[in-house]
Amino acid sequence: MKTTMVIPTYWARESGLGTRETDAVYDHPIPLDDEGTLKRALESLSILDEKDFDLVVIAVANAEDIEERVEEKVASIISAVSFDVEVRLFSHSHLKRVHEAMKEVGGHSFIDLLNLRGYSNIRNLCLFLPHLLASEIAVLIDDDEVFEDAGFMGKAREFIGLTLNSEFIGAVAGYYLQPDGHWQVKREKKEWMKYWDKIDRMNEAFEQIIGKGPRLKETPFVFGGNMVVHKEVFTRIPFDPNVTRGEDIDFLVNMKMFGYKFFLDNILYIKHLPPPKSHSIWKQLREDIYRFVFERAKLRDQELMENMVRVSPEELDPYPGSFMKDDLEKKIERACTILAEQYRKDGKEADAAETLKNIEIAKFDAIPVKNTFHHLLNIKKLWEKMMEFTSRNDIKERLQHVLNWIQ
Repeated sequence: MKTTMVIPTYWARESGLGTRETDAVYDHPIPLDDEGTLKRALESLSILDEKDFDLVVIAVANAEDIEERVEEKVASIISAVSFDVEVRLFSHSHLKRVHEAMKEVGGHSFIDLLNLRGYSNIRNLCLFLPHLLASEIAVLIDDDEVFEDAGFMGKAREFIGLTLNSEFIGAVAGYYLQPDGHWQVKREKKEWMKYWDKIDRMNEAFEQIIGKGPRLKETPFVFGGNMVVHKEVFTRIPFDPNVTRGEDIDFLVNMKMFGYKFFLDNILYIKHLPPPKSHSIWKQLREDIYRFVFERAKLRDQELMENMVRVSPEELDPYPGSFMKDDLEKKIERACTILAEQYRKDGKEADAAETLKNIEIAKFDAIPVKNTFHHLLNIKKLWEKMMEFTSRNDIKERLQHVLNWIQ
């Protein structure tokens, strides 16, 4: 089956120039004066036994004023690596060309779905671009990873599109090996983690799904940088643009709601070598709060309808389900109270205040104003229309032409 691998890479202004309020927020965008991790990831492709796939690198700038330089930077990195696969660059100038072409062919209503700002929008491009290249399989990889298994692509495509116990295999997740070579996440235990037990619940889930047989099984969690998605799914189910964090697991939930299961292959691994996170603990916790409050709201907002499956938090246990239940606010309050006390002991009053602010955010600001399920239905309907529209040969050829991607 024709396959396209997509690798997004995120960039920021040079070191020391700082951020602005209008900048898009990503975990660790690479400063333009740094070489980053992309070249390492691209060079690791050389070990793969199977190279019969297209590769698209998506270059993302976190600010409008550096878009052109980011595109030039990533183009230079790509040109410095020898490839045995067809490589294409997609960045902000390419997106503008796609938008213009869509307007010319009557696709005005779809333009907002194609966006280079925010994780979910970029993941949607990771699905749309393989579709544009007439691929049946999209393989999503991140730029802070390296391939260590020569048989990765064979494993990635082994089950996709088949059935398991009469269930269609429309998406397969692999997993990350941590820098120490193991799949368990290891962190120093702190008192506040007794109540915000995310690492423990993650490792419990990993043990059940990765650490035990059978090789292929349904999973409640996925890793956005090691996903394989069949066109049966990616032409119907989008990433939710309202989700700013945890878009991979949200995609799994979206799939489950519409009758598709996400499977994990416990021998499909990739080494994850991310730069260290620079955000304060309270800020990382705040990002989790927004993420889980939103996801819980989506589960609560579900309505029974034709061709839809109601998803419960228990189906997603132990992770992420344990953070989507009625005791979420209690978990947040207890963890933040203890973390704030620790900040005060360390003389960090400002950090303590921000930590306590998280408790109020969970009760008010993090709660979605609009019905999250209705929003998903609207996005899904528009996404399906766009994928059908761009499946037309004349439209697809037009878009390929403006990108110089003629097949």
